[in-house]
Amino acid sequence: MKRLIACLLAMSMIAAACGGGDSAGEGETTTTAAGSETPTEMTTVNLQLQWFAQSQFAGYYAAKALGYYSDEGLDVNILEGAVDIVPQQVVATGGAEFGLAWVPKALVSNEEGAGLVNVAQVFQRSGTLMVSWADSGIESPEDWEGKVIGNWGFGNEFELTAAIEKFGVTPAELVAQNFDMEALLNREIDAAEAMIYNEYAQVLEAVNEETGELYQPSDLNVIDFNEVGTAMLQDAVWVTQGYADDNPDVVERFLKASFEGWIYCRDNAEECADIVLQAGPTLGRSHQIWQMNEINGLIWPSPGGIGVMDQALWDQTIEVATSQGVIAADPGPGAFETKFAEAAVAALEAEGLDVTGESWQPIEVQLAEGGE
Repeated sequence: MKRLIACLLAMSMIAAACGGGDSAGEGETTTTAAGSETPTEMTTVNLQLQWFAQSQFAGYYAAKALGYYSDEGLDVNILEGAVDIVPQQVVATGGAEFGLAWVPKALVSNEEGAGLVNVAQVFQRSGTLMVSWADSGIESPEDWEGKVIGNWGFGNEFELTAAIEKFGVTPAELVAQNFDMEALLNREIDAAEAMIYNEYAQVLEAVNEETGELYQPSDLNVIDFNEVGTAMLQDAVWVTQGYADDNPDVVERFLKASFEGWIYCRDNAEECADIVLQAGPTLGRSHQIWQMNEINGLIWPSPGGIGVMDQALWDQTIEVATSQGVIAADPGPGAFETKFAEAAVAALEAEGLDVTGESWQPIEVQLAEGGE
């Protein structure tokens, strides 16, 4: 497997090198093996991630490693995120052409004048959970009554606070939680915020001192905000409206290659985790495979085609965001644009690729201690 990934990476670099020669005239094209015309003049763009390298972003890493971006005449620099990096602000200030951000967070920035537009809603579902111990008796939002509930803040808490309001419960306390599960593992809080692809797995990678084995899903209760009805849309691709207006072809080509990366990761989850591992994530292989599997579950199926906005989910996001005071008002129809994603989906469909993933099924993942 490592040899395969190394070969793929080498092929990607060769393709990029061959596509960017100075001798190519502006607007000159060459025909790819797929039969499409690709500019020989490479366009360099930056993609700003929300966090450090991990399988949450596997589709983009795969598109780069497998040469999908270079096939579209793009030289894409993937910029890792960090606690102090706000991707939508990086895009708004010109530090990157493309950025990934949760919808409500980007809309807050837009109310502050960022001028962003959502050009691809890659995640069709929220990955946020509230996790508690099975012996806590917390099986539904009503059971938060009188409990100590953790959350991360920084705009990550609004699905929770909307559910608290919706079900009319009064927790004993809402407490600030670190971006890990230590407070839950130490039973300092009754329920903890977690992403299904990350922190939830961290509990399952920890050893139960009573049994000497890893914790199991049966040891936990999970409340999924998609089922509660207060979920908000998360990872989407954002550009400035000005960039979209001036570079529609670049936006479409970027989305086409990115979507092809996600399609590859849907059908080759373990291989995509190995591609991500080449970027040096902090957590190990079993965790990255788990994450890839769960990320696939947030993307697929995509009934309208990958990246195409589901209006009902957008409307729910706006309803929750306005009711919680995240944004002052409905941003209106200009906050997202489907034409770029629809064009990219149509191009991939014409090449015979499955763009909806209706038949996708998760794989079984065996977690190891510490996610190794």
